[in-house]
Amino acid sequence: MLTLYHGRTSVCSIKVRLALAEKGVSFDSRLMTLRGDQFDPGYIKLNPNAVVPTIAHDDSVVVESTVIMHYVDEAFPGAALMPADTLARSNVRMTTKLMDEYIHVSCMTLTFATANRAWLAGMTLQEMEAELAKSPDRKRSEIKRQVVTHGLDAPLVADAIRQHEKLLDHIEAAMKNRFYIAGQEWSLADAAATPYVWRLDKLKLARMWDSRPGVVAWYDRVRSRPSFKAAIDDWLTPADIERYADAPDPWPKVQKILQAA
Repeated sequence: MLTLYHGRTSVCSIKVRLALAEKGVSFDSRLMTLRGDQFDPGYIKLNPNAVVPTIAHDDSVVVESTVIMHYVDEAFPGAALMPADTLARSNVRMTTKLMDEYIHVSCMTLTFATANRAWLAGMTLQEMEAELAKSPDRKRSEIKRQVVTHGLDAPLVADAIRQHEKLLDHIEAAMKNRFYIAGQEWSLADAAATPYVWRLDKLKLARMWDSRPGVVAWYDRVRSRPSFKAAIDDWLTPADIERYADAPDPWPKVQKILQAA
């Protein structure tokens, strides 16, 4: 029995759903709103970090999306999601390291400076502080506090954009002689990167890869796979789509930041 605790648009949840879809593994879905239910005592017992995703497989609990992806690949039959070639495997690990150490927090920064800003900005100062205080990660709470207060003018935003440029450059370089990030076959490297490029797209920042034809080709390629629909499109609600669509266009300010870099 496999149970997945996840969020519809959570990038880390998408990573794991992509891996599950590519392996053809079914799961019992426990959708979370991420509007406070991640702090429920019962969930904290499963995942003390109060984030998604979490999987419960029989009597075992596994947390952290990159770890879960590898677990899914190794625990279930189906096409291997790690390449056989040693160098290609190192490409997977470099990609997941880039996502975990640099891109993820940068993605959160851009998201809360734009599409997710209204949720916290609509609270009183006391309400917002109470909400931020629930998180065990004080660093991430401070990032949210700054970008909700200052939006794209927050000093953190420029670095977040630069980190996403690294991701796009990483993909562009890989596409010079590959179909996918780690090699000629889809792998966990693509599962790791896809949600973050998709999030840029949803945040109206697809113009960041206008001059990167390799990224364009790769993104078209991953979106054409059945796993993309199963892991992303099928989980979106009209409210999710509307939230991204209604957010102000960040491109004018982002373009200025890119030009100043």
